[in-house]
Amino acid sequence: MSNRPNVLVLLADQLRAASLPAYGETQIQTPNIDRLAQEGVRFTNAISSCPVCTPFRSMLVTGRHPQTTGHLINFVRTRHDEIGLGDAFAHAGYRTAWIGKWHLHTGSFPQTTGVSDYVPEGRDRLGFQHWRGYNFHADYFNGSVNLDDWRVEHWEGYETQALNRYAFEFLDTVGDAPFCLFLSPHQPHHTPFQFAPDEYYARLPDDLVLPDNVPPARHEESLEMYRHYLAMTLALDDMLGEVLDYLDRTGLADNTIVVFASDHGTQVGAHNINPWMKKKPYEESLNIPWIMRWPGVFEGGTPSDVLTAPVDIFPSLCGLCGIPAPRTIEGYDLSQAWQGEPGAFEQEGILTMNFTAAYDYLEDGQEWRGVRTKRYTYARWLNGLVELFDLENDPLQMTNLADDPSAAGLRQQMEDRVQELMRARNDQLVPCTSYRDWFDNQRRIVRNVYGPLRNPEAEPDWSMLA
Repeated sequence: MSNRPNVLVLLADQLRAASLPAYGETQIQTPNIDRLAQEGVRFTNAISSCPVCTPFRSMLVTGRHPQTTGHLINFVRTRHDEIGLGDAFAHAGYRTAWIGKWHLHTGSFPQTTGVSDYVPEGRDRLGFQHWRGYNFHADYFNGSVNLDDWRVEHWEGYETQALNRYAFEFLDTVGDAPFCLFLSPHQPHHTPFQFAPDEYYARLPDDLVLPDNVPPARHEESLEMYRHYLAMTLALDDMLGEVLDYLDRTGLADNTIVVFASDHGTQVGAHNINPWMKKKPYEESLNIPWIMRWPGVFEGGTPSDVLTAPVDIFPSLCGLCGIPAPRTIEGYDLSQAWQGEPGAFEQEGILTMNFTAAYDYLEDGQEWRGVRTKRYTYARWLNGLVELFDLENDPLQMTNLADDPSAAGLRQQMEDRVQELMRARNDQLVPCTSYRDWFDNQRRIVRNVYGPLRNPEAEPDWSMLA
């Protein structure tokens, strides 16, 4: 077996940290997620800096911000010249695989079923060699994945169980080669169809309780939503348990970095917002689980407060595995800070953002930029609203300090930090429809904050990977 560690990331969709017992939820039991947290490190400041599916996933696999990649909304086609995490790990000799939801292509737009859901082979898959993925669909029972020869294969049963079967089929073939596997279920995202098997609802308490920042007017719809949400979360816990059992049974556990994470959260009615809504500068949307185990390195059930943005994940995984990160990356290698090494670099704040009122279209409204530090959340909206919250004393963000005279100095510090972070990205807070010329009529990205880009289907500059 290679001395380099394997990497296995179970990436849930729309799972907020606060809904897990490892992060404070008391109404469900997730023994497998708890086990991972007890045997590894639980990160408390993993932030979905643009809490929408495609923007997050783009930052994850490219290490670059939406202002650079053009991933401002869902269902846009990723440029072929982006160098992805799969490219870097494959170049270093890893077997790479993506199983589950991708959402970095136009496949299925604007449908919700998997009928035209294909992600073509080649550069649209950004270096992931083994593929049992789909771009987007929300049919969790008897859904489908794309294969390597233009076929679509329908699975039997529920998605979390089916994706595990595909994962184990891949792992059974890797032999002694190190692997990098992303396992990406769609749960606990909303679906217009059936949410979860009945067995998971049976594990829930009869009466659920909501946090105090959910106003009474939202309780009925939020409680209905939260029951579906927690049922799907329990399915994720079983999914992780099967993965951990497989690694134990095959002897892979000791040399495998296992991560349990999500792309963004959801409001569950907090701040009087639609329960399924994300894209907000509140902890319900921003704060995601990031739990990591690697025996001998990440272990002992310890917490870590290292601020981590999506763009930092790619270079940090490279750092852990001894792989050179591509020079295209804009995020930081936090691998030393993740390991708790004294004096390791940490960032003081993360740029947070949202571009559009819609998920899949350029629609004005809901534009904001902000900064998330370990203690504070600050956001400035295009409509003039300013919000400042002290997470230490007000974790539910119920007291806006922006207009408090005693917080005037802090507000200016946060505004200065936002401006600094935006300048680094050549970013401006402008109406969403200002970005119309970033996309062609095939939803390909043809422009970014620096100006027009070359052919969106051109090959990467592979010298940036050397």
